[in-house]
Amino acid sequence: MSNAIITLTTDYGTNDHLVGTLKGVILKINPDVTIVDITHHVTPYDLLDGALAIGSAFSYFPPKTIHVVVVDPGVGTDRRPILASAENQYFVAPDNGILSLVYERDPNVVVRHANAEHYYQQPVSKTFHGRDVFAPVAAWLSKGWQTAAMGEEIQNYKRFGLPKPKASDGVVKGVVMRVDSFGNLITNFRQEDLSEDAKQSGKVHFQIGTHSVSRLVETFALGNAGEPIAYFGSSGYIEVAVNKGNASKTLALGRGATVTLQNN
Repeated sequence: MSNAIITLTTDYGTNDHLVGTLKGVILKINPDVTIVDITHHVTPYDLLDGALAIGSAFSYFPPKTIHVVVVDPGVGTDRRPILASAENQYFVAPDNGILSLVYERDPNVVVRHANAEHYYQQPVSKTFHGRDVFAPVAAWLSKGWQTAAMGEEIQNYKRFGLPKPKASDGVVKGVVMRVDSFGNLITNFRQEDLSEDAKQSGKVHFQIGTHSVSRLVETFALGNAGEPIAYFGSSGYIEVAVNKGNASKTLALGRGATVTLQNN
């Protein structure tokens, strides 16, 4: 049997000891586990950014992968640590909505309040539950796979809906949900929001901030120098990029910018 896999998705960054400490805790409990970093550069405290990160990545991992997701602005408060089982994978995270895309994908998700404290590292810090709660719960799970032992099943776990484009005054209004490391603007539009004519012709009518985007292309290299182009990103959302450039800087736009679509 292959080694268990534990992934890490956090807003910790990589300049401090935090990520390395999580790995040390996991390996001390289960030295045979394989640890994979998804990202440690989620925008600090940003639950939507974290939800998009894990939502884009988890389905590419083997069954029974354990995902530790720590974006936790409520650390040390009464928010619950949870263990979710969905799509034959496991997720250890704070109960703050960070797993909303996971819940959206699997209506049969099972969520437990991971409050069996004998699995925690003691004493539990008020400010570093990644080390003392989430990492050890994931590591012990990778040894025994006893989800029921981690805590009681709950139904009132927190979730939020991703912002959806809405029709208004003859156009469909959306938003930039995040900016990736290349400066590409990831909108909340999906392929089904475009007309068949637009998809076939490659002619679109997006307005993003004060800029127009009129071409839908298959990939970045089909964009002209300095031209903002639209394309279907690998996570399923329509994105705006500038070939070999940074769309966010070129257009002076970021997360929260209004995007409107006129289908005609």
